Amino acid sequence: MATLFPLRRHQLARLSASGWAGVLRRCWDPQARDCLTHWATQQLPLVVTRQSIEAAADGWIALGLPAPGRWDRRRLALRVPRMAVLLFDEFPRLAEVRRLLPLAARRPVRDLIDGLDACGATPRVFGSYGWQALSALDHVRPESDLDLSIAVDGAAHADAVAHVLQAFGGARPRLDGELLFVDGAAVAWREWTPWRTGRTQAVMVKRLDGVSLQRDATWCDRAALAELAA
Repeated sequence: MATLFPLRRHQLARLSASGWAGVLRRCWDPQARDCLTHWATQQLPLVVTRQSIEAAADGWIALGLPAPGRWDRRRLALRVPRMAVLLFDEFPRLAEVRRLLPLAARRPVRDLIDGLDACGATPRVFGSYGWQALSALDHVRPESDLDLSIAVDGAAHADAVAHVLQAFGGARPRLDGELLFVDGAAVAWREWTPWRTGRTQAVMVKRLDGVSLQRDATWCDRAALAELAA
């Protein structure tokens, strides 16, 4: 059984054999069943999605599967008992995904990795590129963004990370993604700097149980986050 601890955005969940058996016993249309059978056979992960308070209280976890082109890019939603999760995992690091990128993007991405490393940040890749690295299937399209999830330990660290991201020199793929704070709150990095510099009055903060608009910075204060993590 998976160890009990708070769930996070962009967290992967790998089901046990019995967990997959429970999923496949449910009623699915042929296309969904074919996709889920492949996922189960290859022991591929699912991703943690928005959680309802009621389901969490009853010991259930909401998970998602963004299918590749082979299954018409369907988004499948599942709910499994927590005991069905064998372990939790992470999306691949950006360095592990470089081989999937267009040749013209690889040098700018190498520079981006170096810049983020210098400020103590590790970018992980979710979205199309992340899923293609995990599944080896056709998730990426020519217009796909490069979606990064970057853990930060407070507002000052987020400022430094956003500065590096803004300096990205590649034209394609477009860089997108989120800054992920210690308490699980996430902010689109493209929205962070305009809010911090006063160009926008509020910023959208995403959590596992919903979304809110925040105007002050108390929610991302480093001291407050450290107290929550203790």
